[in-house]
Amino acid sequence: MSGTVLVTGIGELVTCAGPDGGAPVADRSLPADQRLGVVRDAAVVVADGLVAWVGPASQAPAADRALDVGGRAVVPGFVDSHSHLVFAGDRSAEFAARMAGTPYDGGGIGVSVTATRAAGDDELRALLAARVAEARALGTTTLEVKSGYGLTVEDELRSLRLAREVTDETTFLGAHVVPPEARADRDGYLDLVTGRMLAACAPLARWVDVFCEPNSPHAFTGEEARRVLLAGRDAGLGLRVHGNQLGPGPGARLAVDLGAASVDHCTFLDDADVDDLAGAADTTVATLLPGVEFSTRMPYPDARRLVDAGVSLALASDCNPGTCNTASMPFVIALAVRELRMTAAEALVAATVGGARALRREDVGRVAVGSRADLAVLDAPGHEHLAYRPGMPIARALEVS
Repeated sequence: MSGTVLVTGIGELVTCAGPDGGAPVADRSLPADQRLGVVRDAAVVVADGLVAWVGPASQAPAADRALDVGGRAVVPGFVDSHSHLVFAGDRSAEFAARMAGTPYDGGGIGVSVTATRAAGDDELRALLAARVAEARALGTTTLEVKSGYGLTVEDELRSLRLAREVTDETTFLGAHVVPPEARADRDGYLDLVTGRMLAACAPLARWVDVFCEPNSPHAFTGEEARRVLLAGRDAGLGLRVHGNQLGPGPGARLAVDLGAASVDHCTFLDDADVDDLAGAADTTVATLLPGVEFSTRMPYPDARRLVDAGVSLALASDCNPGTCNTASMPFVIALAVRELRMTAAEALVAATVGGARALRREDVGRVAVGSRADLAVLDAPGHEHLAYRPGMPIARALEVS
């Protein structure tokens, strides 16, 4: 159905576009509560999938159709900039073991690799579609999806091909862990990842990522990660880094040094890491994934320290079969407010504008003229309810086409 759509009856519209409605995604000069750009009794006009007008409902122009949300709050659709949705199998026993005290070291990824390799295309496609539907039902409108549970040329290529069916934000993660069959020849596996595997996968990926974690025997050292990232950059891919999750390490510094779009986890950062990230705030986003700490009983990252230092922050789900099997961004926001000591405004900005910056996108994460009409409607009067009502399905992507 074409034509213009007037979304009206919005009790509280959070634009995340600043007080004048035109702040670009990269503008961090305002505190989070001012960046929310709240409009009361608001309306939005959508044309051809883009926002054409934003303002008070009393001033709204005419449109071909009207969609009344009945006084509910509307926020930008969540931008989940870190997920692993192409997988098969179940690791609930591993979760139960962690809750009983078994530490996480990345080794369980191999279980998902085995299950994913054994699954057929139709099974993986159906599982992926169901997970994307779950995310949209909870307000997510932009998803990054990684490979990383294939770890052969054919299986990584298949994962990215399937991921491209649901998003343009696809990430090649052949350097997730060293697969069991290659542990006696790490250099050989790195040759494969940076050579034939990368060459096959790069046409289907926008990004390259690496699990840089010297505290895990299954992941990659700083020098190994640098090798992967440089090869990906030479192949035309943008850079992302899993870093500083299990302990102090070189991931954050490596991300800043190479100008990566994001370094994700950031649980264990020293003062030099924080200073580096603050100095690179216009380039590299620190993406926090508190659902992982919830699911592993590890310490939560110190978000207040990062906010106060001026680091650019995003929140994402890290939905995956082992350490965070949820795609609920409202749950992530609630954790950020309760456990990371972020304000409701800071958490919402990080889950929208922050995620957009982590993907280097200016067309999502805010409600402004010219942006994509990606809206999430809340069964609540205000955005604070995302944290105030944890675990309740109050957010959903709004279909306006």
